[in-house]
Formats: sequence, C-alpha cells, structure tokens
Amino acid sequence: MPIRRFGSHRSLVPQTPKLSYGYKKMNVSRSGYRVFSANSTNACTELAKKITERLGVELGRSVVYQESNKETRVDVKESVRGQDIFIIQTIPRDVNTAIMELLVMAYALKTSCAKNIIGVIPYFPYSKQCKMRKRGSIVCKLLTSMLAKAGLTHIITMDLHQKEIQGFFSFPVDNLRASPFLIQYIQEEIPDYRNAIIVAKSPSAAKRAQSYAERLRLGLAVMHGEANHSESDMADGRNSPPLFRSTTGHTGLELPLMMAKEKPPITVVGDVGGRIAIIIDDIIDDVEDFVAAAEILKERGAYKIYIMATHGLLSADAPRLIEESAIDEVVVTNTVPHEVQKLQCPKIKTVDVSMILAEAIRRIHNGESMAYLFRNIAVDD
Repeated sequence: MPIRRFGSHRSLVPQTPKLSYGYKKMNVSRSGYRVFSANSTNACTELAKKITERLGVELGRSVVYQESNKETRVDVKESVRGQDIFIIQTIPRDVNTAIMELLVMAYALKTSCAKNIIGVIPYFPYSKQCKMRKRGSIVCKLLTSMLAKAGLTHIITMDLHQKEIQGFFSFPVDNLRASPFLIQYIQEEIPDYRNAIIVAKSPSAAKRAQSYAERLRLGLAVMHGEANHSESDMADGRNSPPLFRSTTGHTGLELPLMMAKEKPPITVVGDVGGRIAIIIDDIIDDVEDFVAAAEILKERGAYKIYIMATHGLLSADAPRLIEESAIDEVVVTNTVPHEVQKLQCPKIKTVDVSMILAEAIRRIHNGESMAYLFRNIAVDD
C-alpha cells in the first residue's frame, strides 16, 4: 500500500489507483442496438428489411399477431436489455390496428428494460386531425401522449402534415424531408423538366411548392378556388346566446355577423400553357381533388401532368381514378405500403427513402449530429 507523508507523521492512506485508458473506454462504450418491425405482414416489413440491409444488421426477431378476438399480441424473441431499440412501423390501411401494434411493442420493450425506444414512423397517423373542429378533439395530441406513455423516447418521422405537430410531443422528434429524393426523381426521370412548372393545388400548399420551384429554378403556379375540406358553418345544434335562459341578467353581446365565404371559380395563377405541370403535396389519399386539378391544367394548356407527394395512402378507388384521369404519373415514396395500388395502376411510381431513415438511425445510436440530414432545409420547407 502506498504511504503518504503529512509533515513529520506518516499516515497510511490508501491512494485511488489511476484508471487506465482501456478501463475508461470500456465504461463509455455505447451499448448495442436492435431494429424491429412492429408489423409482421410482408408489405409492412419490406421497408424494415431495406433499412436493416443498409445498416448491415439483422431485423430483430419478434412476432406480432392478432388473437381470435382481434386483440394485438407481441412476442419479442431476444434480449433487449440496455440496448437502443428502433421500432419501424409503416401504416397500412388499418390505421388503428397499426397504432396498437406500435403501442404494445413499445410497452413490451420498455418492460424488458430497453435503454431507449425510438419509433421510426415515416407517415405519422392522424396528422390531419391536429386542429380543433367544433366539438371534436385534437386526436394527434392524444396519440402523442399515448406513445410517450407506452415508453417511446424519440420519434423519427417524415414530412409531418403540419410542422407544429412537433410541439405535441414531450420527447425529441426528427421530422425528415423527402424533397431531396423527389427533386432527384424530377431531374433524372422527367424528360425536359426544364420546361416544367411547379403547381400548388391550393394556396395552403404554396410554401411547399415554392420550395421545390426555387431549388429546381422553375416557375410557380397556384390553383385557387377548388373545393376544400375546411370547417363547415352549418348549424350544429348550438345557439349563442341560448334560446332559453334559466337566470336573469346580461342578455349577451351583439357581435358583428361574419359574412359567409363564397368560393370563386377555379383559376390558375400562372402560365401553364405548353408546359409540364408538376403538382406538389405531402399526402395523396382521396384523389378527386387531384383529378379535378389535372383537368383544369389540361384545359389551360399543360401537356403533361405529374403529381409528387411524400405519402401515398391512395385509399378507396384511387388507383382506378388515377388510371382514368388526365394525370400522367403519380410519384410517391415508400413511407406507406402501396404495392397493391401499383398493380392496379401502372401510373404510380415509387421513390425509396430507406437511405435517409437508415442514416438517421445510425446517427441517433452513435450520438452524432442530425444537422447533416437537414442541410439547406429552411423552416418553411
């Protein structure tokens, strides 16, 4: 034991040994990570397999299935203690079942002592229900609270319908962008794209379309006056002030009456004659509005019409409507499974975004900055 001297006295005080570099390195080394798919169907595990192939890891062994009474059951077949766990969940047509699969798997991993649980949800469901509608509810806020309660500590998503949704979460959110991949598709797959014009289907989509137009050095057109799905002012049973009062007192204020909106005829602000029209949006689900917009653009002289969107939900009879319309091509990413729709409509094309999702997973696990994935991304993009 080393002896330490204090003045004229000798004191036997054990000295703390210095830690070697190897010992320090062993202490700060990061634990491993695993990637799981929250859905066992072939369509929904396709994206998970592409991501794990890019990462050079195997997809985690788990089973997700429905009981005879439609309850969701999850069995994780390997140890996850102390590891970073990434759950990849693409949202098929049965949205509510997909949400329960994600919640049950996250809670199973939480109770199995996973270190961090990161949800990779390229298309975030219920993102359109992010505003109060009369006596409705903000369902998107409810969903974020449920995810936090289930054990998720981080979310990776892509092109949220409204960027303000990030404020609903109590943990970090990385809202990636699909625009670099869609812009690359325009440059490489659309002949003579220099003769194209970027079109916003409505004034609310103008900022997104403007971002594409500025990056491609193209013109911008905005469609105005088409039918939208804004809140209706029809009678809903409320009267203010109430028709009958049980108390006496103030009878209420006479507020100025708001004039009802009158939608103008559909117009296109910008010249699309003799040009390739590229309509930009984030979600393409019910396609009636897109089909109507394509007809108007054809009447205005556009000779080819493309639709570019991040999330191709393509619900109901969307493939048939696209096939029979004036639309030449619909380009979406693989954030949502749509293989069945592609078989029904050859006009639907897919852009793979697994590369950026895999890089986000790698950077989060290694503690690296995510700024590289947001190069030249402005707040309005």
